[in-house]
Amino acid sequence: MHTRTVFFVSDGTGITAETFGNAVLAQFEMTARRVRLPFTDTVDKAHQAVRQINHTGEIEGVRPLVFTTLVNMDVRHVVQSGCKAMLMDMFSTFVQPLEAELGIKSNHRIGRFSDTSKSKTYHNRIAAIDFSLAHDDGQSNRDLESADVILVGVSRSGKTPTALYLAMQHGLKAANYPLIPEDFERRQLPGALLPHLKKIFGLTIQPERLSEIRNERRPGSHYASLGNCRREVQDAEAMMRRAGIRWLSTTTKSIEEIATTILQEVQPGHLSY
Repeated sequence: MHTRTVFFVSDGTGITAETFGNAVLAQFEMTARRVRLPFTDTVDKAHQAVRQINHTGEIEGVRPLVFTTLVNMDVRHVVQSGCKAMLMDMFSTFVQPLEAELGIKSNHRIGRFSDTSKSKTYHNRIAAIDFSLAHDDGQSNRDLESADVILVGVSRSGKTPTALYLAMQHGLKAANYPLIPEDFERRQLPGALLPHLKKIFGLTIQPERLSEIRNERRPGSHYASLGNCRREVQDAEAMMRRAGIRWLSTTTKSIEEIATTILQEVQPGHLSY
């Protein structure tokens, strides 16, 4: 059972409110039920949101938590005055004090995605996603010189989600290649990767965890057996050491942590805004 319901209310997508709220909630040992209420951009929708929030509080017998990123003053007033909840408004907490400090009025723009479709950064990110999908799991060797990073590692070590995260969040063209038994027999990386060693970053994983992941997909198979996983991981790590490739273990790391480490090593400029 959850201990508290958390609402993320925004006149845009709600992603900013949810990201901020989840970062704060991560500091507490609690089980939360999360409800996103995006596109709350009219007074009418604001009243609907207030009714839903207050009804939840009445049923559960405890105040909901509400994180908001509402720009429209009328909409924000309805939520602030009507909610019987613990309300955390990012605009009044951060934007208004910054306006006073900087002596500049903010844009009062709804959502960070309101005009991104017209921006070069947005189009670069879409191109990066297309590239990463086309170069997933070694599907293509074409245009590898355009890759920002090439991830290698054994099957199910986290290459695909990491590559897609790098593309979607940071606009990096990320290819990924699985290391397979034939590569281990040759004791070297696939030939198509050799001209691009400076772009390669390796991912490894503890064999026990790898076996668990593979057994979810192909239970009881040789592919998922602990012995095979140990051999593959050992061979992959030895190959990466021989090639002088930077690598890390994904066993206990989140996608965000993995991506940040890769950025620091391969594309440190992408950590600057």
